Amino acid sequence: MPLYEFQCKGCGHEFEDLVLGSARPACPSCSSQQLERLLSVFAVNGAADDPLPAAGACGSCGDPRGPGACSMN
Repeated sequence: MPLYEFQCKGCGHEFEDLVLGSARPACPSCSSQQLERLLSVFAVNGAADDPLPAAGACGSCGDPRGPGACSMN
């Protein structure tokens, strides 16, 4: 879904908005459409010291040893 972060050039308010098609968002504080789209950061669930998850089953045959473990690759 196209969820964007904006900062209003008029009042400085920062907000997120779901923008569909050619819709033009407006600032919820002052209704201005003079907006700057900000770079969004994404969230990752989990702690920094969590180990990486184990590889899943082989996509071709389901070998539980993980991708590349069987001769079907």
